[in-house]
Amino acid sequence: MNQQTLILIKPDGLKKSLTGNILTRLSETKLEIVAAKMVRVSQELAQEHYKHLKNKDFFPELIKYIRGELHQRRKVMALVYWGESAIQKVRDLAGATNPEEAEATSIRGSYGRITTGGIYENVLHCSSNEQEAEREIKLWFEPEEIIVDLYPTKITQLKSYKKRVWR
Repeated sequence: MNQQTLILIKPDGLKKSLTGNILTRLSETKLEIVAAKMVRVSQELAQEHYKHLKNKDFFPELIKYIRGELHQRRKVMALVYWGESAIQKVRDLAGATNPEEAEATSIRGSYGRITTGGIYENVLHCSSNEQEAEREIKLWFEPEEIIVDLYPTKITQLKSYKKRVWR
């Protein structure tokens, strides 16, 4: 069954120049990249992405982490991978969320760490299930940024729409 999953290469992965290594490892899944972009993560995007953790003590630090405030890399690389059993394939390759519990051969086991402050610097995020994948993909990407039609769309007339454009 074809699925899609969101993958974020987090600021610590970018600061350590692991993008190529991570993408090479992800290529082992034989999945197709159907969307990719660099994103400057706003406070609102970070809070919405991690809203299921908002009552945790570590939530403020997690928001700083994903926004790049802890690594002076105020960006993430957002990707959508698509194909047979995409979620499980990517999660297996990524390894456990806690880098110390992740298999040494997994991405997080190879490149992640836990800071002295207790933050999991696990270099990437990947969707946990189909419902989360849909929520996350729709949060991080507009339909026209994805080269396949993953979800139903509609055409909407926007009356007063401001957009930043090139001069």
